Order: sequence, then structure tokens, then C-alpha cells
Amino acid sequence: MVVPSSEAWKLALAIALGAAILLGAWGAAPRRSVPRTELRRLVACALLLYGVGAIASLTEHPTLAAIAYASGISVCALALWLSRGSDADDPPRGGEDPSDEQPPPAPDGMPDFDWNAFEREFRSYARRSSGRTPAGAR
Repeated sequence: MVVPSSEAWKLALAIALGAAILLGAWGAAPRRSVPRTELRRLVACALLLYGVGAIASLTEHPTLAAIAYASGISVCALALWLSRGSDADDPPRGGEDPSDEQPPPAPDGMPDFDWNAFEREFRSYARRSSGRTPAGAR
């Protein structure tokens, strides 16, 4: 199948934009995140480029419109990629939550836990809720 040269650049552009979108969504994330104000500026620039592309389309300048639209899509893909960076305050990836860590062990190797306080609180909870009917048991 032979593609005419007038259509080849459109095909190449579509492949390049598809690759940019895929890299922005699933490529390796940057090490640091970018401030939200910078991301907002990138998205505003992309919207501006879309507007320029729309005006170029309406005034019958298809090449300029294609360049403006492609630039807008590329800027959006860049903003997407930059937004995937992690902050130092973010929890680690892989589902590990720092709050799931075990308490530090006591000197004998066992975690320090006050079972007497636990039983007192459990008994007071059981007394308070003994007169209630469970929500699904009506």
C-alpha cells in the first residue's frame, strides 16, 4: 500500500502524537513533581494553542491549524507527564502505607501493648452498643 506524500505527514504526525500521549500517561514518571501553578500554565498554553488552531481552521489555514493542534496536544502530554512526579511527602508506591508499620518492639522483642486498657474500652463499648439493633438486621 502506497501512501501519497500529502497524507504521509499526517500519518507520521498522528503516530508521533500517539506516542507522546502514551509516554505522558505510562512513561517513567519524573523524580520530582512540578508545582501546580506551572502545570496550570502549561494547560493554559495548550488551550491557547487549541484556540489558535480553531481560528486557523476557520480561516482555512489547515497546515497552521495542524501545527497548532499538534503543539497543544504535545504540551498537554508534557503536563500529564510532569504531573506524575512524586513529592517527598507522598506515600511510597506499591501500596505500602507508612501508617501500616508495626510499633517499635519493647526491649524483649515484643511490641508494647496495654491489654488491660483494651479490655476496659472494649467492655464499655459492648455495654453502650448492647441495646442497639444492627443496621442490616431489621
